[in-house]
Amino acid sequence: MSGSSYLLDILPELAAWGLLGLALCSAVEKLVPIIPSAGMFLMLGMLGIAHFADLPMVIAVTAAGSTVGSLFWYGMGRWLGPARGDVFVLRMIRRLDIKEEWYLRLKRSCRGNLIQVAFFGQLVPVIRAYMAFPAGVLAMPAPSFAIATFCGALIWNTPFLVSGYLLRRQIIAPDTAAPAAVAAIVLVNLPLFALFRLRRPSRNAA
Repeated sequence: MSGSSYLLDILPELAAWGLLGLALCSAVEKLVPIIPSAGMFLMLGMLGIAHFADLPMVIAVTAAGSTVGSLFWYGMGRWLGPARGDVFVLRMIRRLDIKEEWYLRLKRSCRGNLIQVAFFGQLVPVIRAYMAFPAGVLAMPAPSFAIATFCGALIWNTPFLVSGYLLRRQIIAPDTAAPAAVAAIVLVNLPLFALFRLRRPSRNAA
């Protein structure tokens, strides 16, 4: 049994621990990025939300767990620093057959817009799992990183958790649950992105 299969098997057992288990599941998803995020949060919505009134607490707890998991990689990046951090990442991505330009582009994006990138990074598959490390390497202030990550995780986790709950209640079909969650994320993301763009000062301004 592969490591990812083993983790997927134990996630339902963790979810049975209540709010603590849900927080641990969402932290593990960040600590071990091979776990598919969408499927995991759909599962947590099915297993962890028995009543609609449970939704707000489950959403908050899973966002907190996601943030804690991200803070681990943020701390690693902060500890290693720019030089050692780049060496570590480039060595790892070569083993995973990932292009170096992907990491370097992500790092360049972080330099000028750290808070925005940390926030919107939580709304992009794959990027959301790896966003924390370059933020730490670039020494983004920890409170700003944690707040941006928590808010982004709220927006990412919520549609999948709600879709999982609707699956449990047999209100939504299984083949439409994940696409509905993704559509909800996009609909929320577009006005937020437009708002950030409008508030961003023009480079041509005096």
